[in-house]
Amino acid sequence: MRFFIEFSYNGKAYHGWQNQPDAISVQEVLENALSTLLKQKISVMGAGRTDAGVHASQMFAHFDFKGQLLDNIIFKLNSFLPQDIAILSVFEAKADAHARFHAVSRTYNYRISTQKNVFNYDFAYALQRSLDIELMNKACSILLQYTNFQCFSKVNTDVKTYNCNLMQAYWTVNNDELIFTIQADRFLRNMVRAIVGTLINIGLGKMELEKLHDILVSKDRGEAGFSVPAHGLYLVNVEYPETIKKN
Repeated sequence: MRFFIEFSYNGKAYHGWQNQPDAISVQEVLENALSTLLKQKISVMGAGRTDAGVHASQMFAHFDFKGQLLDNIIFKLNSFLPQDIAILSVFEAKADAHARFHAVSRTYNYRISTQKNVFNYDFAYALQRSLDIELMNKACSILLQYTNFQCFSKVNTDVKTYNCNLMQAYWTVNNDELIFTIQADRFLRNMVRAIVGTLINIGLGKMELEKLHDILVSKDRGEAGFSVPAHGLYLVNVEYPETIKKN
């Protein structure tokens, strides 16, 4: 039977989601926990990849298991896993349901702290400079006019297309934090962090708003802005059609 597992993690201690040959990953820790508790080798397929240091408040993965799950599987997994990974739900899905390919959208937040804060320096990018949020939101409107985001992709990435269907992108202010929200059907490697760095340059007045059109048309990563640090980035939502669940 195929099961979906919903979970969250603090990415500080991990070299991203995906298994690595010489570094600890969230996937490895989750697979080890499931394999130990279920007493058979379990492999999980995630909804996507997050880079080293990136967090997730909502992530999904699927796994196959022959037999019935343990009673109180969520409690038992959470007791077994380290403090920085938390299981939120487990449900049975249809046999062909796929955590990556059946996701219809993914939403990320990027957090910027505008004041020195001793409690969130691991979880928000500290930038104590004045940013023009109205101008940055105008830049977001420009992003929504395009579908090819090669200029924000990590170079030498093995992908079939650089097209992404952007559904929303905007900045909000929450006390001493600026929060960027972006939703799309898919994302390229480093895409969100490169977008945020470019928007920051616009907000600081280092880049003209209309220059963003030229960057997007160029498809050249070297034309876009810097890549912001990973620790301010969060995967916050993954959406699926209800049809993935077993009736």
